[in-house]
Amino acid sequence: MDQSQDAVFKFMQGLTSNDPDRPDVKRIDTHANIVFLVGNLAYKIKRNVSFPFLDYSTLALRECACKAEITFNQPNAPQIYLKALPVTLEADGNLSLDGAGEPVEWVVEMRRFDTQNELDVRAGAAPFSDTLSDKLASMMVAAHGEAPTRSGPGFYEALASYVAQNDAAFHEHPELFPPENVRHLTVQAGNVLSSLKDLILKRGEQGLIRRCHGDAHLRNIVLIEDDPVLFDAVEFSDEIATGDVLYDLAFLLMDLWERGQLRSANRVFNRYLDLSRLDTHPEGLACLPFYMMMRAAIRSKIAASAALAQSDPEQKQAQQSLARKYFGFAQAFLEPSRPELVAIGGLSGTGKTTLAYELAADIGRAPGARVLRTDVMRKRLLDIPEAEKAPPEAYTLQASNRVYQAIDEAIQAVLASGHSAIFDAVFAAESERAKIRRIAKSVEAGFTGLWLTAAATTLRQRVADRAQDASDATADIVDKQLGYDLGKMSWAQIEAGGNREGTASQAREILGRSQSSS
Repeated sequence: MDQSQDAVFKFMQGLTSNDPDRPDVKRIDTHANIVFLVGNLAYKIKRNVSFPFLDYSTLALRECACKAEITFNQPNAPQIYLKALPVTLEADGNLSLDGAGEPVEWVVEMRRFDTQNELDVRAGAAPFSDTLSDKLASMMVAAHGEAPTRSGPGFYEALASYVAQNDAAFHEHPELFPPENVRHLTVQAGNVLSSLKDLILKRGEQGLIRRCHGDAHLRNIVLIEDDPVLFDAVEFSDEIATGDVLYDLAFLLMDLWERGQLRSANRVFNRYLDLSRLDTHPEGLACLPFYMMMRAAIRSKIAASAALAQSDPEQKQAQQSLARKYFGFAQAFLEPSRPELVAIGGLSGTGKTTLAYELAADIGRAPGARVLRTDVMRKRLLDIPEAEKAPPEAYTLQASNRVYQAIDEAIQAVLASGHSAIFDAVFAAESERAKIRRIAKSVEAGFTGLWLTAAATTLRQRVADRAQDASDATADIVDKQLGYDLGKMSWAQIEAGGNREGTASQAREILGRSQSSS
């Protein structure tokens, strides 16, 4: 650190707060930045440092980095990021913020927020609501939609280098990571990555390799007026921030999974894929276990390095435990898993979708089963919002066949990628139930069919109470369905007229028996 920065830091510490409730200027130091909290504003200064992954060693580089931080963060967090400002040396020899003199340093000006609203803090307090999870999915969809495209081959080469870097880093800590386990993970990661090469390059051609946020974990998401806001994007390295949109999403999914927010991880995963008009290629899910492994492995080696730098024994032990935990997740994410297909049928109002989301996080590999709904697919094919009522022609036999064909293709792709799936549909026809079983058999996936029932009055009331849902079912449709000839019912039947916990308990018992006998 040079003397000019010392003078700048002293100047920033002497700024006057504009908030009488927070009169003191607070300083927060990190390895690469120093942040000064001044009233309702925050000013971030890049340290005069150089690391293998970033270089802030000249004023020109720091100016560029501050401006880049605004460029890459304002689209996602306009509520936080304001502008890049110079600290100037005035004619009288004093420093000024955005004055008329010569710039001697650059800062990022931001609006201050309550750190207790960071999701890393919130994750330890209570399970995230479905509403918040849905907002997280929408946040990521929006961020990826704005992100510029990049090269597929470049991203693949970067992943290969990360595998090698992780191997070297893990071998430096044999007390934390048994060398035999490290070798196994490295070989397994290398083999999986090689098998994914053509798919990753294809996703690059499809526009799915982008200059993303690059660091989308819970600590970089804050609630502002109950909406999640993604901040602190990687501005210092185009390579680190570049990746498959699923690789960017994988950081959030991995973080939620590690924090025990399994339902939220599954919900974000599913709603992201439901809402995205960018990633419409379900075969890409074959990459997700590798991407989640990579995110966990990188967090593991960072924790190991942090432990090495700790002088406090308790903090050192905590970081070591975290490093081992992330390493365990990295191993688990790559373990093979037989895909399962669970079909949930029943008349409108029986609670098929509710049950699907109750079960999904517990089925298959992380982050749980892909939930597919005819109602959602219908709106997607029509390119209309899920909650918008579809026109009558969307329910003709020809239109319905198109919906089921699209779902069937998606299910096959999901199962073939190694992930499990839940298909939520009415399945009133015996032929439909037979067909979905054949699809599971064609890809050697396990299969369980669940048929939900409830009293007619319950069904009518439930569809009447729906709001902002993809289903267009009405009480009249329920009455029509009640007259269907269901044919021979071979699926396990569940009385679903009670609460969702009771219905889910029955379903889990059936699934347990089904999987143990297969």
